[in-house]
Amino acid sequence: MASITKADVHKLVFEQLPAEVTEHTRKATLKLVRRVLEHGVHEGVLSMNPCAGLSVRVTPIEQKVLNGNEVDVLLHEGRVANHPFYPVWVFALQSGMRSGEMFCLLWTDIDFESRLVHVSKSWSSKNGIKPTKTGRSRVVPMSDDLYHFLKELKLKSDVNATHVLPRLSEWQRGYQAKVLRAFCKSVGVTPIRFHDLRATFITNLLAQGVSLARVMAIVGHNQIDTTNIYLRKAGVDLKGVTNELGYSIPSYEEGQVVKLADYRSC
Repeated sequence: MASITKADVHKLVFEQLPAEVTEHTRKATLKLVRRVLEHGVHEGVLSMNPCAGLSVRVTPIEQKVLNGNEVDVLLHEGRVANHPFYPVWVFALQSGMRSGEMFCLLWTDIDFESRLVHVSKSWSSKNGIKPTKTGRSRVVPMSDDLYHFLKELKLKSDVNATHVLPRLSEWQRGYQAKVLRAFCKSVGVTPIRFHDLRATFITNLLAQGVSLARVMAIVGHNQIDTTNIYLRKAGVDLKGVTNELGYSIPSYEEGQVVKLADYRSC
């Protein structure tokens, strides 16, 4: 370990890994190597971590959202097709919850009397059940639509069912995004990732004038900068700005014909 240099680490991450691996894989590899070598520093084997100054630039994934019409199409077609993920998509678009939070949601977390969904845990295939991403619990208010949907779903569920949403193998194996994209393409709406359902929820709330503070509380954002990303995507703070331009498009009297030849001769 003592002979490892920064050049060795760079070669491993950027040259020796297969060319087809993603930037995320390279970044994860560098993170793992850095952690191992940091242990060597603590043990006195290395005087400094050879990973210092090395980084992998990951191209941000473009986040997409569905507009209102696309949401209507997605849910209508999902219901008509009796798609197994239909209840999951409805719940995601009505609650803005993360995939792992929905996966482990129990009926005991649903308060029909107060019309609140209690979010206190999340699930991942790697770590199982754990606290939410921020480590904090929160409540999500039910819309009238979600309230009636959950009432109906409860009636249809097995009497001994503990989980709110169906235990789908594709979901458990992490294929929920692939399933959603394929269905979106088949019904002619923007092919989005599963997490984009949450983005759709957030941007639509902001577009309807719900305050940043309230949206942050509902979706569990600790940093206002995170929610601001969705605010910019919704364009809420930009609406009407272009009406302040100091010039306008000339209007023509009804029936007046503009001859392009008049302008070409200028």
